Amino acid sequence: MSKDLTYQKAIEELEKIVNEIENEEIAVDELSEKVKRASKLITICKAKLTKTEEEVNKILQEIKEDKG
Repeated sequence: MSKDLTYQKAIEELEKIVNEIENEEIAVDELSEKVKRASKLITICKAKLTKTEEEVNKILQEIKEDKG
């Protein structure tokens, strides 16, 4: 599922979990699972951001080389 999960959807789900925790809407029994899910979502978002940064840097380098 994580491969099909977009950055936007991951952020939305993460925000929902954070809001539930902040508003104490999560039962203690569910807290551990929500924190584990949040951790996975953070990892997914970080990976997507890193990949995007690498792609943008590659494009910028190609533009720089074309001008040189």
